Amino acid sequence: MWDERVPIHTASSFYDIPGFVAGADPLRSFETAEVGDVTGKSLLHLQCHFGQDTLAWARHGATVTGLDFSVPAVQAARELAVAVGVVDARFVDADVYDAVKALDGETFDIVYTGLGALNWLPDITRWAETVAALLAPGGFLYLAEFHPITDVLDEDDGRTVVSDYFRREPMSWDEPGTYADPTVETENNLSYEWWHGLGEIVSALIGAGLRLEFLHEHDFSLFRRFQVFEQSTEGITEVYRFPAGHPRVPLMYSLRAAKQA
Repeated sequence: MWDERVPIHTASSFYDIPGFVAGADPLRSFETAEVGDVTGKSLLHLQCHFGQDTLAWARHGATVTGLDFSVPAVQAARELAVAVGVVDARFVDADVYDAVKALDGETFDIVYTGLGALNWLPDITRWAETVAALLAPGGFLYLAEFHPITDVLDEDDGRTVVSDYFRREPMSWDEPGTYADPTVETENNLSYEWWHGLGEIVSALIGAGLRLEFLHEHDFSLFRRFQVFEQSTEGITEVYRFPAGHPRVPLMYSLRAAKQA
């Protein structure tokens, strides 16, 4: 499924590769502020897709490695690195759970995981242990994700609880198209997603020996998760929020967890 979607995504206006090559920054302003100065730091991006965010961190000064299980995605990332002139970027094709072996035990100052990644993983404990093994002493994980509370609310108004927050069974999907282009015809459409509560994720990181430095919840999203959302622009990023007077819930979260020096 992901192999088929790579050329669709790289050609889409959603990712706007020509704009990125010209210098646009796809990273959200809260991410760059919370991660801080990455100049001279080694950064590993897990589940990097075709490497756009990975290369954005390189533009901010990091020495970057991206890892993804899709061979076409990794090839597209390498081509994009050439297009933007990031000659020292490295991209590796491997399952995220095999990252330690695939990278020969190398460790990094920063492990980064971007939005829409954890829902594809069945085992968060194993993921957290993998992250901890990939961090150098004194290094940290930075994670930005969509908040799990949004998945239990009615899609129209975001007011009514319609799903179980503590569900454990994976959800299966078999629908054509992609979030970057819902109208495109696709052949490989079966996928599975796993739901992970915020407590489960934080506890897994702590259990892997990392120290939580902060956990921030955000009142905006990057897509129209609920029909009542209103759209605005912050910098070059389109964001969505509940209208004034509507009860708010957290829509995204970000956290930083450090490994002892």
